[in-house]
Amino acid sequence: MNLPVLRTFRIASLVTLAAMAAAHAQAPQPRAEENCGEIERNYEMVKADAVSIQTNIALFAAADRGCEPLAKKLLEAGGSLSARDRRGAMPLAHAARGGHPKLVAFFLLNGAPIDARNLDGATALFAAAEGEKHSTVALLLDKGADANLTGRSGLTPLIAAAFKGNDRIVETLLAHGADPKVRDLTGKAAIVYAASRGFDDIVRRLLDAGVDPRERYSNDLTALMWAAGHDEGVGAAAVERVIDLLLARGAALDDADNRGRTALMIAASLGDAATVDSLLQRGADRGLKDKDGKTALDLAASAEVRARLAEK
Repeated sequence: MNLPVLRTFRIASLVTLAAMAAAHAQAPQPRAEENCGEIERNYEMVKADAVSIQTNIALFAAADRGCEPLAKKLLEAGGSLSARDRRGAMPLAHAARGGHPKLVAFFLLNGAPIDARNLDGATALFAAAEGEKHSTVALLLDKGADANLTGRSGLTPLIAAAFKGNDRIVETLLAHGADPKVRDLTGKAAIVYAASRGFDDIVRRLLDAGVDPRERYSNDLTALMWAAGHDEGVGAAAVERVIDLLLARGAALDDADNRGRTALMIAASLGDAATVDSLLQRGADRGLKDKDGKTALDLAASAEVRARLAEK
């Protein structure tokens, strides 16, 4: 093979390594040993002329896939645990997001900074929590990771876990000092996401951790209002469980937001007959008016909701 062809072949191999490091999460993955073998074969093609960036590209790919023997080999070849990808993440964060606790432990043992943050501020712990990798979350916390460092948009690992509905990770984070009252840059705390997505087990855990069920968030919305205006696709039974839990813990049924709208008005404006029924059965006042002088009936977005609210 002549020199120009060989150089072209090696460049192509580097492109392959970079693509694997960037796109591993989007594509269906073969078995781990096949992944690791492919990364190693591509690295061997460029190894003779490899510079640090090439070794580190392979290290990121190995961290993504949990290739512990290969990662050790790449570190011996000059790879760095302080290297950063284009988003500012280090190899530890790649291994954490992939859910590879053995590799995470190896990186930490060899000096990887546990609370290093990417360009968004996210740590390896945030990556593991968002990726729902409980064993890795537990390991990082046991090794001293800060449970309250925020990632993009001010999201904490706890908020990320609450959004995903992962009660086990929420429990573990709270046990290691995660603050359940922290708000993201939009003014929402973990309980807002859990309530709006129908995760009553997480709502209960956050209330047990000291969250006030009457707390106001952005636009003076309460968790009960967020539950009434729940995310699309959340089942009526889940919404009802969250509402009952919040009311049992002291939430005010007829509190109003900065527009003067109650939970009942919010549900009515969405055309959600099931939630309107649920709130009415629990005593919601259908006669209240918002700041524009409108009642829940005036705001009703469907004939079914109007019929419910018109009943005496």
